[in-house]
Amino acid sequence: MAVYRLCVTTGSYLKAGTLDNISATLVGTCGESPKQRLDRAGRDFATGSVQKYKVRCPAELGELLLLRLHKERFAFFRKDPWYCSHVTVTAPDGTVTHFPCYQWIEGYCTVELRPGAARTVCQDTLPLLLDHRKRELQARQECYRWKIYHPGFPRMVDVSSFEEMESDKKFTLTKTMPCADQGDSPGNRYLPGFPMKIDIPSLLHMEPNIRYSATKTASLLFNAIPASLGMKIRGLLDRKGSWKKLDDIRNIFWCHKTFTIEYVTEHWCEDNFFGYQYLNGVNPVMLHCLSSLPSKLPVTNDMVAPLLGPDTCLQTELERGNIFLADYWMLADAPVHCLNGRQQYVAAPLCLLWLNPQGALLPLAIQLSQTPGPESPIFLPTDSEWDWLLAKTWVRNSEFLIHENNTHFLCTHLLCEAFSMATLRQLPLCHPVFKLLLPHTRYTLQVNTIARATLLNPEGLVDQVTSIGRRGLLYLMRTGLAHFTYTNFCLPDSLRARGVLSIPNYYYRDDGLKIWAAIESFVSEIVGYYYPSDESVRQDLELQAWVGEIFTQAFLGRESSGFPSRLCTPGQLVKYLTAIIFNCSAQHAAVNSGQHDFGAWMPNAPSSMRQPPPQNKGTTTLQSYLETLPEVNTTCNNLLLFWLVSQEPKDQRPLGTYPDQHFTEEAPQRSIAAFQNRLAQISRDIRERNQGLELPYTYLDPPLIENSVSI
Repeated sequence: MAVYRLCVTTGSYLKAGTLDNISATLVGTCGESPKQRLDRAGRDFATGSVQKYKVRCPAELGELLLLRLHKERFAFFRKDPWYCSHVTVTAPDGTVTHFPCYQWIEGYCTVELRPGAARTVCQDTLPLLLDHRKRELQARQECYRWKIYHPGFPRMVDVSSFEEMESDKKFTLTKTMPCADQGDSPGNRYLPGFPMKIDIPSLLHMEPNIRYSATKTASLLFNAIPASLGMKIRGLLDRKGSWKKLDDIRNIFWCHKTFTIEYVTEHWCEDNFFGYQYLNGVNPVMLHCLSSLPSKLPVTNDMVAPLLGPDTCLQTELERGNIFLADYWMLADAPVHCLNGRQQYVAAPLCLLWLNPQGALLPLAIQLSQTPGPESPIFLPTDSEWDWLLAKTWVRNSEFLIHENNTHFLCTHLLCEAFSMATLRQLPLCHPVFKLLLPHTRYTLQVNTIARATLLNPEGLVDQVTSIGRRGLLYLMRTGLAHFTYTNFCLPDSLRARGVLSIPNYYYRDDGLKIWAAIESFVSEIVGYYYPSDESVRQDLELQAWVGEIFTQAFLGRESSGFPSRLCTPGQLVKYLTAIIFNCSAQHAAVNSGQHDFGAWMPNAPSSMRQPPPQNKGTTTLQSYLETLPEVNTTCNNLLLFWLVSQEPKDQRPLGTYPDQHFTEEAPQRSIAAFQNRLAQISRDIRERNQGLELPYTYLDPPLIENSVSI
């Protein structure tokens, strides 16, 4: 008689425990144990519990290959979901095998777990294990299906497939589903006075391991209700019409001020701060260095000489690499929208900037269209105060539209959803790349599902606050994806291509490159451990299917994107994984976390403009400026959105934090520890630097970066 000792850990999430019967079967190279119920005196599998059991076999089973957990009805009780964290099995000879689970187990079913050691398909030779990989992926692909949201968009998760699986009782398939976190959905809730429904009925039918967690839902409601109620009580959410004076905007979020908000409110109209935001604001990816001016921007030396001074000229500064351009060409054909029954307007500016000898980036000239001519004047810092401020505000409106739709939602949320989907569909849980990426996909599917149902749906928030509405959003993201490249996706390549490696005080670049290098070093160690040669990469058919599916579903098979459809070397794999992890974590933090800081003062980030771009100089006044900015209710709705998406999750897992131990071997665990040490040093360096800054840059401080796109 051989006795195996099982230690079963139940998660500490809300309602993670179960009353259902749990049985276990061990499968080894020499046979399998009889199915044995795991039962002892008292409550089994309570939330947060660690229970020990014995499984008796006629003989030793050899090397353990699988652990089957059978979940069955207990007496007359209804089925009860269970969150199993992990199971540890100690063999008669003292060998300890870890079986990671970290998933919700719904209904009455059998779940097969493999030992925690990661293995590629090439490393599995036993038919039993190869069949297990195949069945696991088949079950996942039935559950996680692609859907076309809009032509030209990255493909997305089809939530209706979860409803079908529930109705067909397909959850009883033997399968392994990864866990995002708690599996209880938020229910149907509207915020008082808030124009957005927080939940959607389809979430009630989502596969249990990707539903929005109760913790995050409670956090969302806790953050939103006081802010929306405060605006409702003061009548701001229902007030149409212009702001009476600029100072009134200060009082929208009178109780939610930060140092950065106060700084922006004081300095928003200064040229220095206008240029600073191209480096360290929420959209720090727009600048391109120029060696010559484009023909569509006919700026002359005489126009800018008063700013450049007597010791230089425009051509000299171009040759020195000190002239930069922010080009909003994508907005030229964007459809416009009506808000509060009034036509809105959009510009497609060209903003020329100069890096002066003191290291400050200053706006040099602004043209509010892509077509020069008498009706498209070039605005200059020497123009009247209100003309120049209005021109800069038009640029800030264009910044808002490009940032929110492309830099933020398309290039982090939607692309990271596609990475999550391909990972779930093409890589089994035992695959090293699955283990590496799973923490960086946490919450992404469900937060995007909620966004599509509340922000992007017809008459959702996008239709209520932006000058382009939902039609414009669809146009911008379709156009943005058609021009998005692998160079844009990889931070070092993007910085090099844009010619911005030497601009001083570019903290996004400096911090981002450090984090990129830390991720790259970590990924390189993991890849080197599991992929010792080019052949090991090429022959991993699961890996090739994964990258191929991303190419076709995220980038629509567009060869000009430069994204790989196949990986041939460990180096290529390292770069690809580094870029995915960076964009799912650090890049999202950089373009998301500061939205409330930089947007709470609305004139710095207006979501719409109510008057057309000026065609003549000398016509702008304070009154006409106020009549161009968004109306009161539009402003408030937009700032509520900024407030919600900038809040730190209450169950945050910072970059490099992996409480779920998917890797069980010593080598990857050492790599994780080294990664965490590198991030800790980066954080110390950032905080030391920030002590000497007038406006600290904190958005890429590793403890403040979420592992995944989770809000």
